[in-house]
Amino acid sequence: MQVSDLNITKNIPLPSPADMMSEISRSDEQAKFMAESREIIRNILKGTDSRFLLIVGPCSIHDTKAGIEYAERLAKLAEKVKDKVYIVMRVYFEKPRTTVGWKGLIMDPNLDGSDDIAAGLRKARNFLREVIDLGLPTATELLDPITPQYIADLISWSAIGARTTESQTHRQMASGLSMPLGFKNTTTGDLIAAVNAINAATQPQTFLGVSDQGVASAVTTSGNPDCHIILRGGDNGPNYEASHVRQTIEKLSKKGACDSIMIDASHANCEKNHELMPDVYRDIFKQRAPKTGGNTQIIGAMLESHLAAGAQKFPQPLEDLNYGQSITDKCIDWDTTVELVNETYAAL
Repeated sequence: MQVSDLNITKNIPLPSPADMMSEISRSDEQAKFMAESREIIRNILKGTDSRFLLIVGPCSIHDTKAGIEYAERLAKLAEKVKDKVYIVMRVYFEKPRTTVGWKGLIMDPNLDGSDDIAAGLRKARNFLREVIDLGLPTATELLDPITPQYIADLISWSAIGARTTESQTHRQMASGLSMPLGFKNTTTGDLIAAVNAINAATQPQTFLGVSDQGVASAVTTSGNPDCHIILRGGDNGPNYEASHVRQTIEKLSKKGACDSIMIDASHANCEKNHELMPDVYRDIFKQRAPKTGGNTQIIGAMLESHLAAGAQKFPQPLEDLNYGQSITDKCIDWDTTVELVNETYAAL
């Protein structure tokens, strides 16, 4: 009598992480860039680098051609403001779903439900290499605990999302990651879960994982010392204002956690309305700017931005998709992004 795999319809082996990284290798120049970009972000978290950290880019990457066009524009903008603003591009390949829907480029690179994960991992690695070669650091949200084995060597900064901040699996995974990392407050707006996550991820952990050879293994970490909190609002409303920041600092201090704060201008902080996002973002950088706030514990912000504003419905025929427009959350457009970055530079 069959008692296993009753609901499994396919089980397709993936290339091992080592094979994938050999096939789509990281050059010495790219490795040097990754090390340097991570160190800059660490120094921003510590306060020894006074620049403002801006994580900006599409909600998700679904069209790599449009993604690279965006990256080319962003690289030129980043160069102009680099002495005051350190720009890192969002390259989000995994999307958490409240129920069902497109789960991101890694899970479904063909956007057709074929779920060719091996092709998605290859596409992600190739895309990351192209972005890095433009001189742009990279940022992503890590959702599946196996994914980092395939792409983490090309990521400068990462996030644990609002839905997974409370997850022991993700806290353990974060403890072994090699890049600085932010934990978002939960979807309800709870801060304590994120504070506890930071403290857990900075400690040594042992957990079930996958080796470079693709073999199930027991992974032991030394803890990730470069973790911080991200305020993104919640069911009870936004939490980007100065009063929210003060409350957050108090909670972090009581728990002995890193008190560097990043604020997400999107998601619940703008009520998922991209038209409200610019003013939310302005409030954030004004809290940081010397003449209007001077709060250096606000080390950075997040913006969802694409070539075109808003978002389009998906699924729909691929040939009908608007070029450079999000198929997940609504984004501000490129012109608005340039305006906000220039305002930030002037304020700082």
